[in-house]
Amino acid sequence: MGVRRRARESALQMLFQYDIAQPTLPELLTLFWEELTDEPKEDIQEFATALVTGVLAHLDEIDLLIRQRTEHWRISRMAVVDRNLLRLAVYEFLFEADTPKTVVINEALEIARRFSTYEATQFINGILDGIKRDLEENKISPPPESQSSVKTA
Repeated sequence: MGVRRRARESALQMLFQYDIAQPTLPELLTLFWEELTDEPKEDIQEFATALVTGVLAHLDEIDLLIRQRTEHWRISRMAVVDRNLLRLAVYEFLFEADTPKTVVINEALEIARRFSTYEATQFINGILDGIKRDLEENKISPPPESQSSVKTA
């Protein structure tokens, strides 16, 4: 498994932890990296931490884009894994321009196969494909930055 996939999986686990316990960002990062039994490669830790920090800093904007594509689904009613996979992928769509959107979708689906259900892969694929298409066709544009909802202290 590649470095970036392992980093994305670590980021998903941290976002899951954040979603459930709502720790501050420093607490989240410290708890997660100290709980790992294997010392992670520096590049895995660096990319995973950047993803989590970015997702949490732009959570409101990311959730807005997801809500626009999930008719009849409230984000709070989605499975925790699924909503956080969507958040990771949308963050990469918006703020990690060096990763092709198709690669981001494929990575999200591979991780969903490992951590979620078969039905979830279809759900995630449909939403991400729609957001990707909307961004490429300029039907939606990345929302302006808003106040972060991350607790930092």
